[in-house]
Amino acid sequence: MSEPVGRRHVPSGDLGQMDILPFSEAIEAAGKPREDYDVSRWLFVPPAYTEYRYLLGTRGVKPLICIGINPSTARPDHLDPTLQSVERIALQNGYDSFMMLNLCAQRATDPDDMAAQYPDVLRQSNAEAFAYALGLSERPVVWAAWGTMIEKRPYLAELLRDLIPIAEHRGAQWVTFGKRSKKGHPHHPLYLRQDAACEPFDVQAYSMVL
Repeated sequence: MSEPVGRRHVPSGDLGQMDILPFSEAIEAAGKPREDYDVSRWLFVPPAYTEYRYLLGTRGVKPLICIGINPSTARPDHLDPTLQSVERIALQNGYDSFMMLNLCAQRATDPDDMAAQYPDVLRQSNAEAFAYALGLSERPVVWAAWGTMIEKRPYLAELLRDLIPIAEHRGAQWVTFGKRSKKGHPHHPLYLRQDAACEPFDVQAYSMVL
């Protein structure tokens, strides 16, 4: 598909009618050489701009794994403002790389454009992508960063609950940066202060009151 003009992505069709590449095939394709970016520096899954994205990040031995709400226009060498903030926070806090995932893998700059119904193939593949990202380091740290937008669709809370046992199995530590909302939602990366503090996050307790 063609890439967006500027910094906005509007979904172009019904996800349920699209030919979606499962994560197992997408991650295999992401390891093959590309002309448009350096695969030794970037992990981009699927490795081309499309209506969904499982992973985007830089390669390293100590990544900060960030979980947002859904992807926008970012791609290798063309990070959007949110991803620029994610990379900055990661490097400022002793990580050598970052890995961005989302609760919802559908690209949509405006979360109001997310699908009303979420396809099972994306749900399963996104969970597999999370497990893959956790395996990139011996002691994975997961930054909860979806903000109040988790309230946009009922299925978003369920997608988070898919990830919690995967993280528990891998011994991952959950954290947040910045002040949480009155309802306890973690802060979004885009508007974080330069000195935003890292704090432990009880994601299990949080998920029970969503």
